[in-house]
Amino acid sequence: MTDGLKNENITNINNYNRMKTRITVIIAALLMATNFSFAQQNENCMLNLTLMNDYVKNKKYDEAYEPFMKVRKECPKFNLAIYKYGEKILDHKIDNASGAEKKAFVEDYIALLKEAEVQYASKYPKGEVLEGIGILMYDNQELLGKTDMDVYNAFDNAFKQDLKNFTSTKGLYVYFTKTVDLFKAGEIELQQVFDKYDDISEQLEKLNEDYTKKANDYIQKEEGGAKLSSKDERYKKYYFDKLEANDKISGSLDSYLGQLANCENLIPLYKKQYEEKQNDAVWLKRAVSRMYNKECTDDPLYIELVKKYDEVDPSADTKYFVSTVLRDQGKIKEADDYVRQSFELQTDKFKKARMAKKIAAGFKNRGSYSTARNYYREALNLNPSDGTPHLYIASMYAKSANSCGDSNFNKRAVFWYAAQEARKAGQVDPNLKSNATQAANSYEANAPTRSEIFTEGNGGKTINIGCWIGGSVTVPKVD
Repeated sequence: MTDGLKNENITNINNYNRMKTRITVIIAALLMATNFSFAQQNENCMLNLTLMNDYVKNKKYDEAYEPFMKVRKECPKFNLAIYKYGEKILDHKIDNASGAEKKAFVEDYIALLKEAEVQYASKYPKGEVLEGIGILMYDNQELLGKTDMDVYNAFDNAFKQDLKNFTSTKGLYVYFTKTVDLFKAGEIELQQVFDKYDDISEQLEKLNEDYTKKANDYIQKEEGGAKLSSKDERYKKYYFDKLEANDKISGSLDSYLGQLANCENLIPLYKKQYEEKQNDAVWLKRAVSRMYNKECTDDPLYIELVKKYDEVDPSADTKYFVSTVLRDQGKIKEADDYVRQSFELQTDKFKKARMAKKIAAGFKNRGSYSTARNYYREALNLNPSDGTPHLYIASMYAKSANSCGDSNFNKRAVFWYAAQEARKAGQVDPNLKSNATQAANSYEANAPTRSEIFTEGNGGKTINIGCWIGGSVTVPKVD
């Protein structure tokens, strides 16, 4: 190799090495700058998140707004608190604004919920987000310029896309009221109103079943002698509060449906649809249930629907409805047989408990108190957090007081027994405490007085009640 060629090769190698070094330095500088940028961003996010948290915890929502908006924009997935606390901040802003400013905050709240679903889907499921948007639209309908159909569609999306997580009592109620309003405005058909009533009622039933099971866990825990922790007490109260709210909305649905679901509307509607729907078990169930609940049972169509329902899809429900037809025809023994079949066929504990109460009420109204009590006790065994059977049993005891006992004193002693039973309702179901106390006090007012106990001289003694009631009661001691 000549010296010239050798020198040229050395020069090329040196140039390559210098270029390689420069590239390495540039890459290192870029990496350092990038890491610094990430570190700085994380520091800014943490600072704004901390400021937001501190302000919210001290209920300084106006001060929390600026750091909330910064951390939300710069690092949307940084922490769940961005959205949980963001809701509180925007709630405050909406409550304290008006006009265009309030509208902007409402629209931003809707945007926040959509963002939360994207960033934290497990904490913000679609049904919960959509029902939240629906409630915001309903509460600010005029401000946002939304129609009844817009609000209806918002809840309809929640119902169709993620029913499991559509649990808002208010949301379900508004969903139905908008359905009725749209019918009255001529925008939907009457059958759609009935279908939506059934859909929402069934959703409430599912939710109540879940809340009841969870509440029963705490009741059984207490009955087993365990003391509930403060956390358990909060959960127990939450489930009972939800049950109370859902019970109220169920009654409100019936009230809002009003005269739309009367026999004059139902009978011609179902006659018109029968030919097409006669093998549709769901349609038959709903039609029979509604006609039964609205006391349209005298029409021949009801009997035809009941028989068809039992033929198409025999079940605990169909057997029960057949029993009502037989009873109306005066075939009491046969009707009672169908009632027993109905009860035995039911496998779901929650539904069986409700059925036991319904059957018990029928026997109670006929004066068959002993049989009624048996079914009420079945209901208590199946659903111990429902105290209403205790109140019904207590009322039967009170009505039987004049028939049980061999003396006026002993007959009136039955009222003590009734009062004891009534108080049990409030012990298992906090929502009934007031009613239970009122009923017990009323019964005790009819029991023997202190002076009568003193005259009788039997304070502290046990009285055997006898008749269908059985059991015994201890006479209170008097000084």
